[in-house]
Amino acid sequence: MADSTSSIRDLLYDSEAEAVGEFRGIAGPYWSLRPVCGGQEWEAAPENVRLADTTERLHAAITRANARSRGEVL
Repeated sequence: MADSTSSIRDLLYDSEAEAVGEFRGIAGPYWSLRPVCGGQEWEAAPENVRLADTTERLHAAITRANARSRGEVL
């Protein structure tokens, strides 16, 4: 589980959504995460969130680079 000192843009893994997202802030009892390639934010329960590990961060960076090379809006 990530702690409450997470910073904006930290990459976090949401075990319920099985997805990596950028931390965007706290909305009530939930944390707001944004997909690494853009899109609609989702809310995650803090107990389901942890810092993304090295492999997950690398995968997110590659996904973002591929989307950028295709000209998709980030």
